[in-house]
Amino acid sequence: MAFDNRRLAQLANHDAFLQRHNGPDADDIAAMLESLEIDSMDSLIDRTVPASIRLGRELDLDPPRSEAEALDYLYRLARQNRVAKSYIGQGYYDTLLPAVIQRNVLENPGWYTAYTPYQPEISQGRLEGLLNFQQMVMDLTGMSLANASLLDEATAAAEAMALCRRANKKVKSNAFFVAEDVFPQTLDVVRTRAHYFGFELVVGPAAEVAEHEVFGALLQYPGESGRVHDLTPLIDAAGQAGIMTCVSADIMSLVLLKEPGAMGADMVVGSAQRFGVPMGFGGPHAAFFATTDKLKRSIPGRIIGVSRDEYGHTALRMAMQTREQHIRREKATSNICTAQALLANIAGFYAVYHGAEGLRTIAGRIHRLTTILATGLAQAGVKLVHDSWFDTLRLTGVDAGKIHGRAMAQDVNLRYFADGDVGLSLDQTTTAHDVAELFDVLLGEEHGLAVAVLDEAVVNQGLAGIPAACERDSDFLTHPTFQRYHSETEMLRYLKRLENKDLSLAHAMIPLGSCTMKLNATAEMMPITWPELARIHPFAPQDQVAGYKQIIGELAAFLEEITGYDHIAMQPNSGAQGEYAGLIAIRRYQQAQGEGQRHVCLIPSSAHGTNPASAAMTHMKVVVVECDDNGNIDLADLRHKAETHGDDLSAIMLTYPSTHGVFEESIQEACEIVHQHGGQVYIDGANMNAQVGLARPGDFGGDVSHLNLHKTFCIPHGGGGPGMGPIGVKAHLAAHVPNHCVRGLEGVAADAGAVAAAPFGSASILPISWAYIKMMGARGLREATQLAILGANYIAGRLSAHYPVLYKGANGQVAHECIIDIRPLKNGSGISEEDIAKRLMDYGFHAPTMSFPVPGTLMIEPTESESRYELDRFCDAMIHIREEIARVESGEWPADNNPLVKAPHTMTDIMQDHWERPYSRETGAFPTTAVKAAKYWPSVNRVDNVQGDRQLICSCPSIDAYRD
Repeated sequence: MAFDNRRLAQLANHDAFLQRHNGPDADDIAAMLESLEIDSMDSLIDRTVPASIRLGRELDLDPPRSEAEALDYLYRLARQNRVAKSYIGQGYYDTLLPAVIQRNVLENPGWYTAYTPYQPEISQGRLEGLLNFQQMVMDLTGMSLANASLLDEATAAAEAMALCRRANKKVKSNAFFVAEDVFPQTLDVVRTRAHYFGFELVVGPAAEVAEHEVFGALLQYPGESGRVHDLTPLIDAAGQAGIMTCVSADIMSLVLLKEPGAMGADMVVGSAQRFGVPMGFGGPHAAFFATTDKLKRSIPGRIIGVSRDEYGHTALRMAMQTREQHIRREKATSNICTAQALLANIAGFYAVYHGAEGLRTIAGRIHRLTTILATGLAQAGVKLVHDSWFDTLRLTGVDAGKIHGRAMAQDVNLRYFADGDVGLSLDQTTTAHDVAELFDVLLGEEHGLAVAVLDEAVVNQGLAGIPAACERDSDFLTHPTFQRYHSETEMLRYLKRLENKDLSLAHAMIPLGSCTMKLNATAEMMPITWPELARIHPFAPQDQVAGYKQIIGELAAFLEEITGYDHIAMQPNSGAQGEYAGLIAIRRYQQAQGEGQRHVCLIPSSAHGTNPASAAMTHMKVVVVECDDNGNIDLADLRHKAETHGDDLSAIMLTYPSTHGVFEESIQEACEIVHQHGGQVYIDGANMNAQVGLARPGDFGGDVSHLNLHKTFCIPHGGGGPGMGPIGVKAHLAAHVPNHCVRGLEGVAADAGAVAAAPFGSASILPISWAYIKMMGARGLREATQLAILGANYIAGRLSAHYPVLYKGANGQVAHECIIDIRPLKNGSGISEEDIAKRLMDYGFHAPTMSFPVPGTLMIEPTESESRYELDRFCDAMIHIREEIARVESGEWPADNNPLVKAPHTMTDIMQDHWERPYSRETGAFPTTAVKAAKYWPSVNRVDNVQGDRQLICSCPSIDAYRD
């Protein structure tokens, strides 16, 4: 029987993924174009994207691959990695992620597709998870306050240094002390940050901390070689000298060790990676940052706080969130705007699932196996550098070469020091069999040691490697949340209960302008938990990571072709980190050219808040360039300021399309003006989703751009992180991108310091973007961009009769997002953009971006992944809301008692015995037929932001609060 050729063609259809990623089908596209009175997609692009910058050809990428083909090829690459037993330690450790958390959080789109919880009423689940994380960190560190995570341990240490300088009013010195036993990658990142802040670094033995005139000090606990010692005398001496202290602590060790807060530390930082988060060749991992109460108004990053809703019920929110949403521009001391929310939630749930006793069992077992190893080595005559330990030993006077040979034969990775010493760190996955194997590797197979005999010898020694002064004697994780969910049934239900409180892409489109909430395809996400990618140490030998090297190399080549840049640096692990790295590359290059005096950074008034913050962090002077009435850069003002600053001009930071959602016709001229005056052009990659396949920033004037892989290239937002922000640079900047002290990068200057803890940042999520590009191919990427532009114009067209569209391009089109102006409506009705945002929750939607870049507006970005049905559903909701506003304007509904100011409506509202409102319960909770068909219920009413900031509570509330 002959096969149906059409069926065979379908089975072999490489475009199948493209058709699944892009929401609108051919009929949708035709109808959307017709509504805009435009005859074709080409005509739309001609009217939207300036011809002068258009690429004019298809991207030179491989043809698209089906999901099956892409995953098969990717798995073959992943298998080129060798999953050895890694005892390298140095801040990264193998761990066991409970399956109930892996399947129901890490691999669950209900968790990984959610956005940052700026709208708390529809984010209570992830907010509770993050509050658990904060409580866990506070308990283990002994501090009174913790944030909801930072990018990595090294970044957290750098932020601590900056906080020490801001908060220390006693010491005027500009020097910062770093103990010599701090992890080298942490020192590397701190050194980079210190250089551009103008700080002097003093590196020396921890015991000498009080002998230097410094404003702050960073200590490691335990030290990088495993030494455990009481820091109390050092911290006391430092305090008497007016020095603020930060302790970089191992979170698993704090289960058994005296907490730094009890030693008097001002700050404690570290990584929560050991609590169930795979090593993943470097990330993503949630760093923690804890402080004393007196520093609560200065702590960097996001803090989850406890407040109340309008009925007085406990409700969570991001405390003091305006500090992040409206970063203090050129006065900023940090550009932190990304957390690691998904990973923080995983680490917090790990602690919830195991509880205090479970963690004591895990930590106690790690320490006991380390003690067995230390005891046996001592019996064999091997000298240990330190007589104390938690999980790490450093051997001296050994034949490192022979040990290395035996280790490689057994697929065992150890740490080798420059002086010939050998180090090793045990972890949760280490077994008694592994310890026996380590004896063979370290001593040769004729050693005669038996683990069982050694175990019996140490069983009565207790915490043999931990000095008595360092033993923990305080309780932790006493809150009921950490005591209830220890069976898988209870944990599963807890996770599902929290998930049900949140709105994610699994429910509806999230139309956030500038944030590009698009499909995170399941096929793209599957590889992140493959052991061949997840269980690789970031400092593993190069011959064990051939697969990662090829994946990263191929992704870099894809991005070079997409952007028009000559080199892609993968290290920055957030968009803000990418901005910082890009500006540093410019500054290093100019210094190398003998133009170190260039320090002025021009930034349009419409720019993202992180732009001026990043410039301030690189010790640049920010000069604002004005925009005209249409939201475009004022070229006359740009030319004037470029001329005025002349020899001091370092760079301009541009966003393209503009932050106002428009393709500016004058972008090339703006770049030329800066180049004429010797400056470099930084183009923010936040809006790259409007360019891929149509235009390349490296072609029309950019020298460097960061790329938000968590926006344009499909890495999920994870409720507020992870992210990746690699930078593309022109050839002259390639030698000046970040390097790494532990694993040097080819072609980069040796003195180019790191900006992240791992050489390739959060490497384990890079295969997501690799898979997206591989499956889309050149045509798919171009069509995705075209559809993103079509969707934004379709929404602008449908809504323009009801809301003013603030900015449009020369031919009346918007780019991939549009801004609607709520200010005239507020003037006439009192209804604000926030009221509309809350009312959208009743319709089952997340709000667009509020009051950015223009106060009193909503910025809408549909992305290419949303079907016409979903775009219409959103537009119908917005039009229906406009009709509701009209009823307020007419006086039918009072300004203080209508569905908008009372939104969102919860079951609590609808169940009230008395309903003293001029609209029905049905109008409040079920405003349209579509809502009746699939109702999402916000779990709390409107949250009181002011109360939450005035009475800052950032720990888990009592169980009675949850019961209420």
